[in-house]
Amino acid sequence: MKVIGIGGSLRSGSQSEYAVRVALLGAEEAGASTTLIAGEQLQLPFYDVAIADRAEAARRLVEEIRQADGLIVGSPGYHGGPSGLIKNALDYLEDLRDDERPYLTGRAVGLVAVAAGWQAAVGTLNQLRTTTHALRGWPTPLGLAINSRETKFDDTGGCNDTGVYDKLRLIGRQVATFNAD
Repeated sequence: MKVIGIGGSLRSGSQSEYAVRVALLGAEEAGASTTLIAGEQLQLPFYDVAIADRAEAARRLVEEIRQADGLIVGSPGYHGGPSGLIKNALDYLEDLRDDERPYLTGRAVGLVAVAAGWQAAVGTLNQLRTTTHALRGWPTPLGLAINSRETKFDDTGGCNDTGVYDKLRLIGRQVATFNAD
């Protein structure tokens, strides 16, 4: 079982990146191997279906997800939706359209949204679920909206809210133990 985590912002060690790291820890606890693609690794040219030549970082992202059994996506909430950085990364999954397993077919996708307020966090989580469905992925039963005014991650990956920490790990375990059959 291979689980890829994508998320965060261009700021290294962002709250959304830490959330994805904790969810990946849960996947590892369930026996999955994990890879994190975050921050500057997601700084990709704007996706354009008409341009066939891809930057190396974009090719790596698509190939990692192509080989993955599951995915964890964490986004900061900007104005009630996912960041452009995360949305652009997800747009690159259009390159999987002609695969034997197109888009995210047969893959569990754990979703986490982190924003400075409940409205933005919940709106972002809902949009991530909609995008996952459009990409034929299976959102895990648990998705998590995190209000960063209340919940904080430290630079060691610790969290001031054990309930949030445990739910993130559960999301990772749900991704790692998903069976599409």
